[in-house]
Amino acid sequence: MTHTILRLPAVKAATGLSRSTLYLRIANGVFPHPVSLGGRAVGWPSHEVASLNAARIAGRPDGEIRALVAELEAARLATK
Repeated sequence: MTHTILRLPAVKAATGLSRSTLYLRIANGVFPHPVSLGGRAVGWPSHEVASLNAARIAGRPDGEIRALVAELEAARLATK
């Protein structure tokens, strides 16, 4: 499976969130932290953004979203 890294403009377009809301959700644990692309560049794995969008569309509460974010971020560490 090929994973694509989405930069901030693409994540904003995919989620409908502003930059400030996106980073607020990261701080609140309901959106995953970005991955470093080197230097000052960051991005988000497209499958993580898609999973979060699907959970939001399904009406999952924030507690379930936090668990999903923890699971997605743990999966990143497992692939190292």
